[in-house]
Amino acid sequence: MTAGARQPLISGNWKMNLTHLEAINVVQKLAFSIDPATTDAIAVSVHPPFTALRSVQTVLGADDIPIALGAQDVHWESSGAYTGEISPGMLAKLNVTYVIVGHSERRQYFGETDEHVNRKVQAVLRAGMTPIMCVGESLDAREAGETEARVLGQLRAGLAGVSPEDVARLVVAYEPIWAIGTGRTATPSDAQAVCASIRGAVTTEHGPDAAAAVRIQYGGSVKADNSAELMSEPDIDGALVGGASLDPAEFAQIVINARR
Repeated sequence: MTAGARQPLISGNWKMNLTHLEAINVVQKLAFSIDPATTDAIAVSVHPPFTALRSVQTVLGADDIPIALGAQDVHWESSGAYTGEISPGMLAKLNVTYVIVGHSERRQYFGETDEHVNRKVQAVLRAGMTPIMCVGESLDAREAGETEARVLGQLRAGLAGVSPEDVARLVVAYEPIWAIGTGRTATPSDAQAVCASIRGAVTTEHGPDAAAAVRIQYGGSVKADNSAELMSEPDIDGALVGGASLDPAEFAQIVINARR
């Protein structure tokens, strides 16, 4: 499968922003800003806070908007005494399609380990949803020349025990931690080099078919003015967008820029 055969995925991670009413407004404006013909070629997902999932689901369904609903996190257990957590089954019942797993902010601020990420990946897959598994290196690791070791270590740990068939249908998001929310962005060639290494590691660990099919996003201060160049790289199959996804016009332009 060539890069052109992999449908790009542009995902908007709204993080801890927007009430359910604000989320409705943003998704409606986004729907008006994206030509339906564009979403035939490019998959789009939005990832509201948990409190807005049901509201956004209702709008997407009622207006038949071709945007997938995503979640920002999940617990790996199906139920239990885990105060404040959300299970995969709860998300699946809301027609959630994509679930972000192992975001650097979850790792940094909430102590998530590679083992936690792996359990979440497998739980999301069991529930019939698609994980967007995040990997990335810190500035210290990058300056020490440890980018590939750090990223591929997270990749292998996160995908441990996952079948080649399941690897083929998930999404890996490469997010250099030093570029998230800082305004700094990896150059397209830098991002491509890491994404190519990720695809190469998937080939080695899970086979060429899985490597050809798996979608690899880039995340880290993605904006309308840098997204087209990033998306032109052969191993970058979309973007995980943070702050820019809160602006419907800018996010729509990022989606349009992903057309190959």
